[in-house]
Amino acid sequence: MTPAATDATFSLTPATSGRTTPLVFASPHSGGLYPDDMGAAEGLSEASLRSAEDAAVDRLLDGAAGAGAVLLAGRIGRAYVDLNRAPEELDPALIDGAPKAPPPGLKTLAGYGVVPRLAGDGTPLYDRRLTLEEARGRIARVHAPYHAALGELMQAARARHGRAVLIDWHSMPSRATGPNGPDVVLGDRHGTSCAADLTRRLRVLFEALGWRVALNRPYAGGYATQVWGRPEEGFEAVQIELNRRLYWNEAAGGPAVGWGRCRSGLNRVIAALGQDFVA
Repeated sequence: MTPAATDATFSLTPATSGRTTPLVFASPHSGGLYPDDMGAAEGLSEASLRSAEDAAVDRLLDGAAGAGAVLLAGRIGRAYVDLNRAPEELDPALIDGAPKAPPPGLKTLAGYGVVPRLAGDGTPLYDRRLTLEEARGRIARVHAPYHAALGELMQAARARHGRAVLIDWHSMPSRATGPNGPDVVLGDRHGTSCAADLTRRLRVLFEALGWRVALNRPYAGGYATQVWGRPEEGFEAVQIELNRRLYWNEAAGGPAVGWGRCRSGLNRVIAALGQDFVA
């Protein structure tokens, strides 16, 4: 793809020319576009519809290109299709004719499958059931192209550098961990999805900002981390959850007073990480 390439479902910003690393940054949940065919429940508020989004996380990562990392960002809202769920995670309570095998996971049964039944705040997204054809159509149009692009980026990074490192960026609502909870959660699937020194390095970099860091609780890494966390094959992955209280006013739905400080801090982390991986 060309620099800052965009299609209907994702955008791709390459690393600055002449400075590349094995780093692949992804922000699957920062999209805020909702196709007309969603058919959400009548009266569903915009705040509820968008409550599961990782609001503006992609905008916080503007230092990626200069640090030698490519950035892949989803453009479609998470309530339409969740890019960090396996495509077979179909909720039988929402989707008429959903296959019984493989059996859906607990998150899917709770309403948060690849096509969510509930908004991030727990509000039902629909007052109807979706057909299996609808669900599979969304997956084919949104989920499949995004993950095909991610796969190409990871394969290309490994071919060029002998190692591909996915940093999957997310945000968590402040209520998820309480007022005294961590500012950042690093998810490496309990030490299996990346080299231990990468997790340690990220922890050191974030703690140098004065941020509280937790490991794997309550987020150990989702679908992308599971798929690409194969260090023995040259693919590594770690999920980073940023507490929205650092940068986002959840009530107003816009940047908080800490936006600039958070962005500046992330730029320092990204620059240092990029320097670690300079080719």
